Amino acid sequence: MASFHTLRWRDGALELIDQRQLPERAVYVRCASAQETADAIRAMVVRGAPAIGCTAAYGVAVEAQRLKDGAGKRFAAQLGVAFAVLAASRPTAVNLFWALARMRERLEALSGADHAAVAHALLAEAHAIAEEDLRVNRMMGEHGAALLADGARVLTHCNAGALATAGHGTALGIIRSAAAAGKRISVIADETRPFLQGARLTAWELMQDHIPVTLIADSAAGFLMSRGEVDAVIVGADRVAGNGDVANKIGTYAVAVLAGRHHVPFYVACPLSTIDRSIASGAGIPIEERDAAEVTGYGELRWAPRDVPARNPVFDVTPAELVTALVTEKGVTPSPDQRKIEALFAN
Repeated sequence: MASFHTLRWRDGALELIDQRQLPERAVYVRCASAQETADAIRAMVVRGAPAIGCTAAYGVAVEAQRLKDGAGKRFAAQLGVAFAVLAASRPTAVNLFWALARMRERLEALSGADHAAVAHALLAEAHAIAEEDLRVNRMMGEHGAALLADGARVLTHCNAGALATAGHGTALGIIRSAAAAGKRISVIADETRPFLQGARLTAWELMQDHIPVTLIADSAAGFLMSRGEVDAVIVGADRVAGNGDVANKIGTYAVAVLAGRHHVPFYVACPLSTIDRSIASGAGIPIEERDAAEVTGYGELRWAPRDVPARNPVFDVTPAELVTALVTEKGVTPSPDQRKIEALFAN
């Protein structure tokens, strides 16, 4: 399953599959500096909270590789700039900041080491972060697969698959694991306006793995639920607050409300690195707004009147009371709240 690479280290640089080009073309963008890596994150070459975190880690590593033959003060100063540039690339996905904090901790532990040793260690740490993400996704997949009955029809919003991670996926990882266990799972994919991650990425990814998928307009989800055609909803997350509120792709909140209205379980798959206990509730999660042109058209095609005002918030917050369960590497946490989330980090 998932024969493509979301990200890979090749010939001394980071390569990212260009998700803007999918599904028409599978091409890779090469990043040989922290700035190029940050630009790729900002431009949506790569997206999905875990994948952004892994990419940021490699952004630090690639900058260390680029600078390792330079003078001492320049090496340290430029690495500092690299951390700042990467941290500024996107605000909502907490995995970005988690990965950078881990890379900074590794760097600080190398105080006094020569540049080549530092560069080698930072690359090793980036590899470890990516390998850990893949391992965690597989663990979540096993836990979550038990929630799905044979023959389940699962609705998902946005893309929380291998393309959003180092591999396997969070929400789609559960679906992949269930399918690998022999369950007959079919997927209903919301198109996910305005950037069409469901239409372009989720549908493509599932077709690569021969998992049955049907694409619908975002506005059709409630109709299918009212007809009894959805057995479960599974989404990923970009940040989960300390009380269990979930920030995810815009439109997730509406899907959760519809699921509650129609008594369809609403599951959120996320690694512990996506949970931000420093934020008490979803009200404190920064919500990114992107260029309004993403709402008024796509690519060269424009469907809205010229100069019409538009807004483009790209995430929303689903209150914890609408979440049937969180699925993490620690297992399934029903009806998440602050106490239960604290318990996930207790040991």
